[in-house]
Amino acid sequence: SSGINAEYGDLSDKMLKYAHKTRWERRHEENFDNLEIGQGDWFNLDGVEDSVKHPQGGYDAIICLGNSFSHLPYNQSLAIDNFHRFLRPGGVLIVDHRNFDYILNHGKLPNSVSKLYYQGERIKQITTRFKRNSQGDVTTLVLDYTLDITGLGIEGSGKFTLSYVPHTLAEFTGLLRNTFGASANHTILPDFSRDPANGVPSYFVHLIVKS
Repeated sequence: SSGINAEYGDLSDKMLKYAHKTRWERRHEENFDNLEIGQGDWFNLDGVEDSVKHPQGGYDAIICLGNSFSHLPYNQSLAIDNFHRFLRPGGVLIVDHRNFDYILNHGKLPNSVSKLYYQGERIKQITTRFKRNSQGDVTTLVLDYTLDITGLGIEGSGKFTLSYVPHTLAEFTGLLRNTFGASANHTILPDFSRDPANGVPSYFVHLIVKS
């Protein structure tokens, strides 16, 4: 809708390239034409100021979706502290993660063909494996993807790997509330809904408000 001022930040040069490409392709839409894009990371949001002007008083919302936060292997609390600091009072952080509880308990994704984020038809297989510490505790979830790259003109096998810190729902809730406070207005939506279609969500989406 009109009246939205959006800013996008990413550390990856490749993701920034796609952001600039999308802004150009949709430049005739008001909200895209005004989109500010900057390079930076969650540990140093002040550093994005060179290319993105932070609003005085803080943001109405900070959005971190696509299970991206779970790729952060360390200092997760510092990143949450920075999100909190850049929100205005009453502003909301929207952040998600996979249903790692299910994955840890069953050794597989709850719904490997979920179209919540990945809309294409080229994912043929996703397998799971775990990395453990010397005590046998899971420290990293590894997802191995097999894609059909037929006709794309891409060299390679169509295989790639993503690694995550597998926060349980309780652990991630605690991480948020340690910064926002135990009494913060906090809503958890499985797959963006209060009633996920298949009964077992693929993702949990957190909305937590800065008081």
